[in-house]
Amino acid sequence: MSLNYRAAVLHEAGGPLVIERVVAEPLRPHDVRVKIKAAGLCHTDLEVIEGGLRYPMPIVLGHEAAGIVEEVGPQARGVAPGDHVVLSWNPHCGGCFYCDRSLPILCEDYLEQGAKALAFDGSPRARLADGRELRQLMFLGAFGDYCIVPDQQAIPVPREIPFDRACLIGCGVMTGAGAAMNVAAIRHGDTVMVLGCGAVGLSAVQGARLAGAQEIIAVDLNEAKLALAGAMGATRLVNAAHEEPTEVARKATGGRGADVVLESAGNPAAFRVSAEAVRPGGEIVWLGKIDVDKDVAFRWGSLMGEKRIRRSSYGGARPHRDFPLLARAYLDGRLKLDELITARISLDEVNDGFDALRRGDAIRSVIMF
Repeated sequence: MSLNYRAAVLHEAGGPLVIERVVAEPLRPHDVRVKIKAAGLCHTDLEVIEGGLRYPMPIVLGHEAAGIVEEVGPQARGVAPGDHVVLSWNPHCGGCFYCDRSLPILCEDYLEQGAKALAFDGSPRARLADGRELRQLMFLGAFGDYCIVPDQQAIPVPREIPFDRACLIGCGVMTGAGAAMNVAAIRHGDTVMVLGCGAVGLSAVQGARLAGAQEIIAVDLNEAKLALAGAMGATRLVNAAHEEPTEVARKATGGRGADVVLESAGNPAAFRVSAEAVRPGGEIVWLGKIDVDKDVAFRWGSLMGEKRIRRSSYGGARPHRDFPLLARAYLDGRLKLDELITARISLDEVNDGFDALRRGDAIRSVIMF
C-alpha cells in the first residue's frame, strides 16, 4: 500500500506553499524513510519561494530537519529503524575529482543532480495525488510528514537531544559553527568579527568561541539579535547603524583589523565590509549569499595585502562526524540552541513563518510535526 502524507508544496515562485496530500514512492535498496518530527525555516527556502533560487516545480521545500527512522531499504547501512536522525543536504559520491580532494560540497554528482531537485539518484521520492512528479529541495524536501533519503543523508544523533534543537544542526548551526571550527584557521587569542546575527551568524559566534577566539565582535542592525550574540559568546556588540564595523575592528587590534571575518548577513554591503575589516594576511569566510545573477563591487585596495577569501556553503561539514559532535556539545552545555528558536509552528502555519522571516522577526521558526 502506498504511503499517503501531508506536505507543503510550492507550485510557482511568488506563490504560497499549499498543504496537500502527496504519495511516497517505494523505497529503493539504500533508502531510509524518516518520520519528520521538526523542520526549520531557512532563508534558502525563502529564496526559492521568492524566485532568487530557481528550481523546477512543483517542489517540497525544507532542508533542515530531524526525525525518527521508520523503515530502511535492504541495502541501507549505518542506520536502523528507531534511530533519531538529523538529515544532511549534501550527499556525495565519494569517488569523483572533488570527493577525492575532501570537498564533498563540490561532488560532481551532487552539483549535477542538484538543479533537478530530485533524489541523489535522479529520480523522485514522492508524487502529487494526480501522479505528477514532485521535486524536493536540496535532496530532502522535509516540509512534510515523511522524507525518503539515501542512508548517507540520515545521520544518527543522541536520543537525548530534542528534535526541535536537533534539526537546527542540519543546516544553520553546521554552516555557522562549522565555518569557524572547520573552515577558518582561528587560533587561540584571535580577534574574530561576525557580520550578521541570524541563525548562521549566531552559530558562527559560538563556533569562534569554541575555536578559542579571544575577542568576538558581532555586527548587526538589530539590537535583540546583538543581545543574543552577547549571550552566545560575543565580547563586543556593534550596531552598524551607529558604529562603523571596520573602525571597531581596527581599534580592537592596534590598527590591524580582525584576524578572521565570518560574513553571514548576505548583502553587498556586508561583503564589502568583510574585505575592509580583515587585517592584511587575514581570512574572510563568506557564508551569506545574494541572487546568483547579481554583482558585488569592491574597492580594489580592500582586496590587497595577502588576504584570503573563501566561500563556504556548509561549514566544511562531515555530517557523520560533525552532527553527533554538535549534538553532544549542546547536551554538555557548550553549544546554545534553545535561544535560536523564535517560534514553534504547525505545518499549516508555514506561510506565516516565512512572513516572519521576511520581516526579520525570526531567528528560526521550527515546524513541529
